[in-house]
Amino acid sequence: QVPLKPGRSLMDWIRLTKSGKDLTGLKGRLIEVTEDELAKHNKKEDCWICIRGFVYNVTPYMEYHPGGEDELMKAAGTDGTDLFDQVHRWVNYESMLKECLVGRMAVKPVAAAKEISTQSEEKKQLNGMLPEKKVLDASAKDLTPSYDWFQTDSSITIVIYTKQKDMNAELVIVDCQEKRLRGEIIVDDHSYLVEVDLDHAVQEDMTINIAEKVGKVEIILRKKNNIHWKMLGQPLESHNTFIRRTDRGLFYRKCKLVSKTEVTHDTKLLCLVLPKSTHLHIPTGQHVYLKQIIAGTEVVKPYTPVLPFLPLDFKQPSHYDGAHIYLMIKIYSCGLFTRAIDCLQIGDYISVSNPEGNFKKSQVQTSEDVFLLAAGTGFTPMVKLLNFTLTEVSCLRRVKLIFFNKTEDDILWRSQLEQLALKDERFEVQFILSQPTKGWLGKQGKISSSLLSDFVKRSRKDSKVLICICGPTPFTEQGVQYLKDLGYSQEEIHAFTA
Repeated sequence: QVPLKPGRSLMDWIRLTKSGKDLTGLKGRLIEVTEDELAKHNKKEDCWICIRGFVYNVTPYMEYHPGGEDELMKAAGTDGTDLFDQVHRWVNYESMLKECLVGRMAVKPVAAAKEISTQSEEKKQLNGMLPEKKVLDASAKDLTPSYDWFQTDSSITIVIYTKQKDMNAELVIVDCQEKRLRGEIIVDDHSYLVEVDLDHAVQEDMTINIAEKVGKVEIILRKKNNIHWKMLGQPLESHNTFIRRTDRGLFYRKCKLVSKTEVTHDTKLLCLVLPKSTHLHIPTGQHVYLKQIIAGTEVVKPYTPVLPFLPLDFKQPSHYDGAHIYLMIKIYSCGLFTRAIDCLQIGDYISVSNPEGNFKKSQVQTSEDVFLLAAGTGFTPMVKLLNFTLTEVSCLRRVKLIFFNKTEDDILWRSQLEQLALKDERFEVQFILSQPTKGWLGKQGKISSSLLSDFVKRSRKDSKVLICICGPTPFTEQGVQYLKDLGYSQEEIHAFTA
C-alpha cells in the first residue's frame, strides 16, 4: 500500500465513475483491441490493461490505486490477468473499472487444455449416472473425484468419492441456498464441484458425513415433501468439474451479525453466524473475504478469523462450534469499508467468501521453536495458530509472540496474552511499542535486524524453527528480509499476505 493524495480515496473513485465523465476517451464506444494496439498504451498517461479478455483504460485510476502507480504499470499494455490473480484476484474489477472498459481483445489465444472437465455432457439431466470424463491420462482419471446420489422417502443423499485418504471437515464446503446445491471438495491446489439446481425443495438443515480414511463425503438433505424425485436436478455450468482453485472464483454466502464487542479504542470483535444450510470450517492460517455494496460498487476486503477468546486450557471453546465466524476488525476513521462495517447493526447480513490462503498446518507440526511476529491487526492469523501450536504440536519447546504496536492502548488482548504466558511456560509474549508514553517500561522501537537477532533465537543449535509474520506490507517485507539476512531459510519463514 502507498499513501494516496487527498481526494483520491475509494469513495472519490466511486464518485468519479458515477459523474458521467468519459474515462475511456472513446465516448462510450466499445472496440475490439488487437495485441499490437494494446501494446501501444503502455505509459502512465496512457495505460490500457487486459484482464480475462477485457481491456480497460486504467489511466484515470492510476492515482486512486492503493498499491501505487508502479504496480499498475507492471501490466501496462499487456495481459495482466496472471499478475492480477497473484496480487488480488478477489477484487471485483468488473465493478470497480466498469466505466473504464475499452472493449474485448480481438483474438483470444486458445490455450492448450490443462484441466479435466466435463462440459459437453453437462446438458444431460442428472440421473445419478456420471458421464464419461475427458481426461488427460489414465492416472489423472483415477484421481479425479466423482459423485452419485440416492434417495429414501424423506431424504436425498449425494455421495462424493474424493479418492483422498486424509479427507476432513475443512476440505468440504457445502451451501444449499433455496434449491441451489453447491458442494466443493478441496484437493490440494484443485477443487471438485457438485453444483445443481435441485429438482425439488429441501429443508434448511442438512447433515455432512465424512469418512476420512476412505475419502467418502455424504451430503444428506431432507425433502420438504416426501415425493419421489425423478432426478437430482439440473446441472449448473461448473457442475462436476475438477480444476485449479485459482480458476474457480470466490463463492459468497450471507452471514448474520450476532454480536459486536470492543477490543480496543478502534478495534471490534464481530461474531457472524453461518446459514443453517452452510457447512464451512475455516482452516488455521486462512482468511475470508467480506463483500459490501457501497454506493453501488462491490467492495471486498480480506480478514483472518480468530477465536472468541484465547483458551487457557487449549481446547476449542464450547461455543466455538463451526457455525460462528469471529473477526477482529480495526475501524479506520477515513476507511470507507470499515466504517460501513462499524455501521452494521445486530441482525444485519454481510457476504462472506470461502477461505483462501497457502498456510499448511504441516509447516508447524514438526517445529520445536515457533516465533510469531505481528504488527497491529497482523495479530489475527496468530490467534488460531497459537492455539493450534500449543494444543497439537507434540515436539514444541516454545512459542514466542513478538507484538509490535504504536501505543499501549493499541495492544489487542493484552491481558489474555499475559495470562496465557503465566499459565503455559512454553509461551512467551514480548510487546514492542513505536510511540510509547513516558511510563512504558517495556521494549520500544520498530522492526529491525538487531531487534530480531535479540528475540528470534533457536532453543538449540539445530532445532526446527518456524517464523510467521503478519502486518502492514512494509513491515512484512522488511521483516522477511531481516530474517533472511540473519540466516533463516525461506522454508523457515511464512509471511501471511492477502
